[in-house]
This record gives sequence, structure tokens and C-alpha cells, in this order.
Amino acid sequence: MRPYVVGVAGGTGSGKTTVARKVGEGGGADVCVREHDTYYRDRPDLSYEERCQLNFDHPGSLETELLLEHIQTIKRGEVVQAPTYDFKTHRRGETTRAVTPAPILVVEGILLFVDEAVRAELDLKLFVDTDADIRVLRRVRRDMEKRGRSFESVRQQYYDTVRPMHLQFVEPSKRWADVIIPEGGENHVALDLVVSRVRSLLPPSA
Repeated sequence: MRPYVVGVAGGTGSGKTTVARKVGEGGGADVCVREHDTYYRDRPDLSYEERCQLNFDHPGSLETELLLEHIQTIKRGEVVQAPTYDFKTHRRGETTRAVTPAPILVVEGILLFVDEAVRAELDLKLFVDTDADIRVLRRVRRDMEKRGRSFESVRQQYYDTVRPMHLQFVEPSKRWADVIIPEGGENHVALDLVVSRVRSLLPPSA
């Protein structure tokens, strides 16, 4: 039986990673979770300073064609070597991560629903819809605490690329969702329903 693919999209800081993780935890070892943002294109031709100026919120910044190939390969029951990414240096990692097919594959990313070919591979599309003020505060905290960035750099990036790209690409992609989850990981009722749905698709022995 081919894997059932769940796509989780939403703006930066919306809580989509939490939703993806909760779905994964609900299915245990029978669920595999992958992140679209590990597929950022590697740009070794640019200096660190130049890479910092790239628009990471535009669909073109991601090697979505590789993600699509990997989803299709996993659905055929084959193992893939997925890329890793260092968000502090803006470079793809030298090592890859083996992804073994599982009954449920969860893929999450802000731009996941933008690509038509990727959408066609998703059996269930979840969009996490969270107010902009909450999202930006979460983004500031994450980038400063986990990625070692200054407040000024986070603020500048938000105004230059994050917000414009959200309005141009992320928000419109919500229309492709099968289910919209307000407030992400805080919406326990919605999460329980989604997790129950995923569990119902697992093999009887799970």
C-alpha cells in the first residue's frame, strides 16, 4: 500500500511545524515527517554576506523539483537520501538523511501548496492559519534564539521579503487546502480530528 501523504502549509511562525510533529507523534513509527525548507538551493558560488541577502521566501529559492522527486520515490516504496540544511550559514549540509517509506508521509513548508505538481501528490492538505502579529513574534524569537540572528536583521528581512512573499504566495495558496486549522498547535480540537484521521489509515497491526 502506497504511503498516504499529508501536506502542512502556512505562514512563517504559524505553528505548521507543531502540527506536523503532532501528526507524526500520533502515528508513531508509521509516520515519516519531512520539511520543505531543508530543500533550499545551495549557493556555494556566493559569499556568506551575499547569501544573507537572498530572498528565501520566494518559491524559486527552494529545489522543489527534488522534493517532488523524493515524494514520488517514497510513494513507490523506495528509500531517498534527503538533503539537510544549515540555517546559520545558509548552506546545504554535506550529509544527507535517509528517509524510509512509511504508511504516512507528512511534508510541511510555507510554500508547499504553491507548486501544482506537489499539490497533486498530497492526499490531505492542511493550512495552518495564524494571525500575523503572533507569527512575526514567533519568527523573531526563533531566528534570534536558534539561528543567532540580530533583531535588526530579522526585522529587515520581514519587511523586505517575508511579508511581501507571504501576501503574494503563501496566503493565496490557502485556497488549495482541504482543512484550515486556526492557531496551529493551540487548536487541540482540530489536531485531535486530524490525528484520528491519520490513525484510521494505519495498518491494523499498528
